[in-house]
Amino acid sequence: MESAVKSPVASRQSPVHLAFLGCGAITEWHSRYLKSFRGDIALSYASREGAKAEAYCRRHGGVGSYASYASALADPRIDAVLVAVPPRFHLELTLAALVSGKHVIVEKPAFLTMEEYRRAAEARDRAGRVVLVGENDHYKPLAVCLRRLLAGGAIGEMVFAHFTTLVKKLKTSNDWRNDEAMAGGDAFFEEGIHWLHIAGSLGPRIVPDSVRGYRPAASRSEMHSSDRRAKSMMVAFRYDNGAVGSLYYSREVPSLFRGVRISKLFGRDGIITFESNGVFVFARGRTIPRLFVPGLRDIRGFRAMYRDFLGAIRDGRAPEMSLERAMDDQQLMDKVYQNVEHAGL
Repeated sequence: MESAVKSPVASRQSPVHLAFLGCGAITEWHSRYLKSFRGDIALSYASREGAKAEAYCRRHGGVGSYASYASALADPRIDAVLVAVPPRFHLELTLAALVSGKHVIVEKPAFLTMEEYRRAAEARDRAGRVVLVGENDHYKPLAVCLRRLLAGGAIGEMVFAHFTTLVKKLKTSNDWRNDEAMAGGDAFFEEGIHWLHIAGSLGPRIVPDSVRGYRPAASRSEMHSSDRRAKSMMVAFRYDNGAVGSLYYSREVPSLFRGVRISKLFGRDGIITFESNGVFVFARGRTIPRLFVPGLRDIRGFRAMYRDFLGAIRDGRAPEMSLERAMDDQQLMDKVYQNVEHAGL
């Protein structure tokens, strides 16, 4: 059961003081989107390198910097933190933040195992604080549009769902994602979780016991590549409404314009075709064909995610992307690897 927040930290008039724990690429992304929340959210930055935290603070108009995560957590002026370090350290910092009375956004994948999710949920309930899992794809206009179309019967009963997320985007040799102990797993575990969430959040729910993973053989030509991870996975599954689906994920297959991909939802009355990043949605079904541009301004869903986080803190409610919702995704991810088939085996 999702926990209610015992007492909001910030009033509707005062800004929420948010500190980033970690100053890497994802913090850069979040900081850019948070520019539109000036007046509602004040930013600070914490890093194990004080100079790096100061540099981020200056670049993004922050109000403070910290040379350690502990010093940010100890500051009573901080209302909330965003855990933006490799997944191996997510649980440790989330628990420490909750003990310190902070609200938490934890990057995705939030934790490495279902047991870690349970420990975080127990700590959240004891602290009476908001924990939002940073699954921005849940909030992106594309996902909202697809959920609305399916709920409205735009293509009738769904028969097939086909999701494609392909791009050739290799990591450098010193990237922490090359270390599975840091990342929690291979490329699909670290990033494919976003697409498992989208596939399972459109209305019909994925039946966990139906999930199967299929991993292609590793490329012989990339045995000495800087990106040492397994980078491709195909997942097959069944929905609770009888439809079946597939998800094709790869970070070693070229795509048009280095990222354009097409996915489809097939129904007995029509087809929804959409660009996987959310550039367009084309629905052909019971009514005249319709073309949608869901929302380029917040195409990745970060702004909607922060609005939900602020609302959850101020209204004393659970966020949409709660720990419980993320646990559903983790259950699907666990099934992928429990049932994975390797090429040649």
